[in-house]
Amino acid sequence: MMASLRWRLLAGTLAWVALTLAGTGWGLTALFRDHITQQWQAQLTMQLDELSGAIDWVDGQLEVGAMPEARFAQPLSGWYWQIDTRGASPRAAAARSRSLWDETLALPADPGRGDRLLHLSGAQGRALLALARTLELPEDGAPPLRVAVAVDEQLVAEPIARFTRLLLFALAVLAVGLLAAVALQLRLLLAPLALLREKLAAVRSGGASALAGRFPQELTPLVDEFNHVLSENAEMVQRARAQAGNLAHAVNTPLTILANAAGGQDTPLATLVREQAEIARRQVDWHLARARASAAVRATGLATPVLEPLAALARTMARLHAARGVSFEVAPGAQEERFRGEAQDLYEMLGNLLDNAGKWARSRVLADARQEGAQIVFTIDDDGPGIPEAERERMFERGAQLSDTNGGAGLGLDIVRTLAQTYGGRIEALASPLGGLRMRLVLPASA
Repeated sequence: MMASLRWRLLAGTLAWVALTLAGTGWGLTALFRDHITQQWQAQLTMQLDELSGAIDWVDGQLEVGAMPEARFAQPLSGWYWQIDTRGASPRAAAARSRSLWDETLALPADPGRGDRLLHLSGAQGRALLALARTLELPEDGAPPLRVAVAVDEQLVAEPIARFTRLLLFALAVLAVGLLAAVALQLRLLLAPLALLREKLAAVRSGGASALAGRFPQELTPLVDEFNHVLSENAEMVQRARAQAGNLAHAVNTPLTILANAAGGQDTPLATLVREQAEIARRQVDWHLARARASAAVRATGLATPVLEPLAALARTMARLHAARGVSFEVAPGAQEERFRGEAQDLYEMLGNLLDNAGKWARSRVLADARQEGAQIVFTIDDDGPGIPEAERERMFERGAQLSDTNGGAGLGLDIVRTLAQTYGGRIEALASPLGGLRMRLVLPASA
């Protein structure tokens, strides 16, 4: 999965979004917690100031005036105050709020100078946030006092928890929105790559000869380079085919001269020259066809319609075998498909098959073309005597002739098989519904 560019980008973005949202959530929660804590500390300071102002020392007795905060008078309300003598036992509180009921605050023995923020365990074991200070009264004989105001930490934690829940919900919504935006962005970003892949597939399958379409500025140099390579490849293939043709012509010319020179003589040497010249010519044709097909397979953008060559060859073969009265027909249901290869190679293969069928047919040859998946299946049927199943494979061997009555050098079917295999196809011989032989040629179809 990580080999996919889409998943790499998505995984990287998801990791970054997760880290960013986690850091944002932690930072905002910490800031809000500090803000709430400072607010409560300010309230505790205000209450502690009011409590300090309400303390009097009269005739050796500690007196505490009324506190404005009503919750100090409500038992276990969550707001508490306590006054004791510094150094005394926590249980020996000099005065405490009614809200503490029968509890006391366990203040440290020496709260230190100034106001000190404490975390205590107070009424009913609940955690308390307290603010304590040491108070020196101006009256003579008044002992140093420890004064503390406390509040239930649940009151402090409740707004923090509510804020945290709202923040998590907001971050979750933001995360979903970011993920949707990332997915859409990746789709739009990779759409040109998908288009490029489709265009390349069309070129490879023969549907196009070059990459055409509108691509982003970043992909345009790549597309231009691809088209340049395709153009050079096509030119190289054409040069190779032209050189093969020139070589075949250069060899066929002296062979023709030798055959013509020996044609007017009936000596054993002349006969041998004619036979060997004909064999050499067929060998040259065979190797030329193979070289041409190999070059065509490496070319791109090839797409040859099949019905027109099939019909044209049927008309040609009908005239060629007219003396024997053999008819050549194209099946009415033959499909107009496109062969992913050179037209000349298609003519070569179908021509050999139709000619071979015409030599063996009694009166009829039927040709058909159908697409099966990504392949085109040609069938050539004749109503001749057929060939025994044991001999059907041997008939494709190079130079093989099952009978001397029909002539030939035994290279036609071998050429067909070689061309078909070069294109990734195959040829096989079967029994024909017409009573003779069926040649089944399978070739790649163009998209």
